Amino acid sequence: MSEGCVFCDQSWMRAAEIFIEAPHCIFASTRDPGIRAQAGLAEGVLPGSGAIVPIAHRTSVFELTPAEWADTRDLLLQAQMALHDLLAPDGYLLGWNQGAGLHPHMHVIPRFDDEPLSDRGLRSAINVPENRRPDPWAPGSGRALRGAR
Repeated sequence: MSEGCVFCDQSWMRAAEIFIEAPHCIFASTRDPGIRAQAGLAEGVLPGSGAIVPIAHRTSVFELTPAEWADTRDLLLQAQMALHDLLAPDGYLLGWNQGAGLHPHMHVIPRFDDEPLSDRGLRSAINVPENRRPDPWAPGSGRALRGAR
């Protein structure tokens, strides 16, 4: 455990609407308003967005074990199916984040054609209020899953 790392105590993530656990990693939809409030985080812009996090604290994505990489892939595919069932996104934005004493974690962000900033990157997708969709929980076209099953 690393002091100050919000991902070391994963109990708050287990309350997420979408929570998937593998032996070495977990996925939680960390943009759910209830889960963010429980963790003391600001409300996110895109519901359903989440993160894949190794269970063991690592300081860099380059330290992940082969088992953690395999679990990351499996969780990414499971998260895609769960997010499709919940929101039917038009696409996804995936991005790794590490540093500042946090676990490395992969953001999994469903993207939608009606997002005002859908053509922008990671920071605009989850933290910019101007990117709020007219109806944040409205399903997309499901285009992101076509051919994936």
